[in-house]
Amino acid sequence: MTQGKLSLANKSADGSSGEATAAAPAPPSYEEAIAGGSSPCYSDAEMLTEYNWDDTNIRRIFIRKVYAILMIQLFVTFAIVALFTFCEPVRLYIQANPGWYWASYAVFFVTYLTISCCSAPRRVFPWNLILLAIFTLSLSYMTGMLSSFYNTKSVAMCLGITALVCLAVTIFSFQTKVDVTSCHGVLFVFSMVLFISGLVLAFVIPFNYVPWLDGVYAALGAILFTMFLAFDTQLLMGNKRYAMSPEEYVFATLNIYLDIIYIFSFFLQIFGTKRD
Repeated sequence: MTQGKLSLANKSADGSSGEATAAAPAPPSYEEAIAGGSSPCYSDAEMLTEYNWDDTNIRRIFIRKVYAILMIQLFVTFAIVALFTFCEPVRLYIQANPGWYWASYAVFFVTYLTISCCSAPRRVFPWNLILLAIFTLSLSYMTGMLSSFYNTKSVAMCLGITALVCLAVTIFSFQTKVDVTSCHGVLFVFSMVLFISGLVLAFVIPFNYVPWLDGVYAALGAILFTMFLAFDTQLLMGNKRYAMSPEEYVFATLNIYLDIIYIFSFFLQIFGTKRD
C-alpha cells in the first residue's frame, strides 16, 4: 500500500503519466461538520428524506405546549361545570337568566371565527392566548349551563366516560400505524350526514314524531367527534400524511378542546338524566 502511494506521488511529480491526479480532500472534523447548523442532519439516500434532530425537538415542544394549555382549559371547564351543577343558588340563577347563555354563545361564535379564519390573531402573542381564554370561558359557561339541567350523578358519570374515551383515543392515535389524517373525506361525509340529521331533528323533535331520534343523533355526534379527536391528535403529532405547523399551537389546542367538549355534550345527551 505504501509503495502504491509512493509510485502515485512520483508520477504526479515528474508528469510522466500525462495528466495530474488530484489529491482526495481530507474528511472534515466534527466541529467543521456542524459549523453550518445548530445540530447535525442525517440523510437517507434510499428514502430520499432528511431527518433533523431540530424537527423532532420542535415537534415535542409543540405537543407539550398544546397539552399544557389544554389541561388548563379542561380544568377551568371542569370547575365551572362543577360550580353550576353542585351549587344550587348559582344553578337557579343561570337557569332563570338564559340571556347570559345567548351572550356567551355570541362570544363563542365570534372568537371561534376569529381564531379559525384569521391567521394573524392566532399567531401573535399575547392576543392569541387572550382570544383562546375568552373562547374557553364562553364555551365553559355554555357547557356548565347545559350540565345544570341534568342530574349530578349523570354529569359525573359522563365526565368519567368522556375522560376514558379521550384517553383511549389519544393512546390509539399515538401508537397506531393507521393514518387517520388521510380519511378526511370520510369525516366530511359523516359531518354532512350529521348536519342534515340536525336540520331534520329541529323540525321533528318539537312535534314528537320520532322520540328516539334524539338519542340516535347524539350517538352519531359522539362517534363523529371521537373520530375528529383522533384526526386532530395525529395532525398534532406530525408523523402522518398531514401535519399541523408548530406555529399553530393555539389552533391545535382549540380543535382538541372543542372535540372533547362536544364528546361530553353528546354523552350527556345520551346517558344524562334530567332533573325533576
